Amino acid sequence: MAVVRKVRRFSGGVHDLGLHVVWCPKYRRPVLDGRVAERLDELIRQKADERGWEITTLEVTPDRVHLFVRHDPKSSASYVANQFKGFTSRVLREEFPHLKSRMPTLWSSSYFAASAGTVSAAAVEKYISTQGERPRRPTRTTPAR
Repeated sequence: MAVVRKVRRFSGGVHDLGLHVVWCPKYRRPVLDGRVAERLDELIRQKADERGWEITTLEVTPDRVHLFVRHDPKSSASYVANQFKGFTSRVLREEFPHLKSRMPTLWSSSYFAASAGTVSAAAVEKYISTQGERPRRPTRTTPAR
């Protein structure tokens, strides 16, 4: 099967940059469900529209976010990840007070980012879209201090 490239033009050239980004709530707590998950989805799409980025695939599970986004060549992987994490954390913690009381910050400080250059975009999209079907490993609980 041939992969169709969807290139984007800008004043300096042509690009096709896809990024697979994964991030988790602090302590990997499963807090991304129900209305929180719905609102998170809306906020991620809002930020992508604001930046002119295209979301190809988005999957929110209770303990992580998988995102495949096409972005401009001036935005680094860390910039893309931090734009989504910072914006969504601020808004979600304002709108859902229980996220403030349970965790010092919404997101862990780390994230995973990989360009789609080593794997086809179709393979990344398939991987993300099947995350809800995969069995979950039990989450570790951190003892109270």
